[in-house]
Amino acid sequence: MRSFATLACLHQEIRSPRAWLFRIASNLWLNRVRDMREVATGTAESPEAGVPTPDPRAVREAAGSLIAQLAPQERAAIVLKDVFEMSLEETAEALSTTTGAVKAALHRGRGKLAEPQTADVGDFPRPAVLDAFCAAFNARDLDGVTSLLLENVVVEFPGLAVEYGAETARNGSLTGVLFGDPSSDRGGIAPGFRAGVLPKAPRLEARAHRGEHLLLAWFEHQDGEAVRAVSRVSLTGDRIASLRTYLHAPDVLAELCAEMGVHFRSSGYRYWW
Repeated sequence: MRSFATLACLHQEIRSPRAWLFRIASNLWLNRVRDMREVATGTAESPEAGVPTPDPRAVREAAGSLIAQLAPQERAAIVLKDVFEMSLEETAEALSTTTGAVKAALHRGRGKLAEPQTADVGDFPRPAVLDAFCAAFNARDLDGVTSLLLENVVVEFPGLAVEYGAETARNGSLTGVLFGDPSSDRGGIAPGFRAGVLPKAPRLEARAHRGEHLLLAWFEHQDGEAVRAVSRVSLTGDRIASLRTYLHAPDVLAELCAEMGVHFRSSGYRYWW
C-alpha cells in the first residue's frame, strides 16, 4: 500500500525495484519500533470474552530482550542480509545507507547477539550533523547542505512527492526551499495560504520532541515568525539518510506545534490551489 502511494508521488526511475520495496518495508518497521517506545507499558485493553490471546508477559519479555540487544538499524541489516540473503549493496539500498555502514551494523548486531548487552536508554544528545545541517541551510549554502546527505538519501513530502538521491534533492526540493520565494509559486505554498508571508526563505531549528530530534522551519510573516513545516530525520553515521517533511499536513503540524508550544501557520494540504 505504501509503495503504490509513493509511486503516485515519484517523478524518477526506480533503479532496483526489489531493494526499493525492501527500503519502504524497512522504514515502516523502523517507524513502528520508534512509535512502540512511546506507548506506556501495562495499558493493554481487556481482551474480548471467548477470544484466545497470546501471553502478554511472554511477548513483552521476548520483545524487550530483542530491543535491548540490537538497535533498529542493526536488526534491519541482519534480517535483510542474513535472513533474506540480500547482498551488501541491496541491503544498503534498502536502508538508504552505504555498504560500509551496513558492514558496521552487521558487525555490531552479530556481536550483541553472540554476547547480549544491555542497551543504554538514557537521554541522547543532539547529533552534530543536525546543527551543521541547520547552519548550512540558514546560510543558504547548498553545497554544505548537500554534503551532509547520504548519496542515496530519501527526501519525502508525505502524500505529495518523494525524491531519491542527494543530487535529485539538490536540484529539486532543496533548491526550491533554500532559494525559492515562499510568497510566490516557487515557494511551495498554495496562493490561498500566502497571506502575510514575506519573500524570505525559512529558518531551520533543531528541537528534541517525543524522543527524537525534529527540524522546525520558521517562515517570516508580517506579524512575526511561524512554523509551517516540521521534518523527521534519520541518520546514518554523520550523514542524513532520510528527511520526511510535513509541510502540507496541517493536522500533524497543529498537534506537534501545540505540544511544543510554538506558533504555526497552515499551508493547506497541497501546494496548488
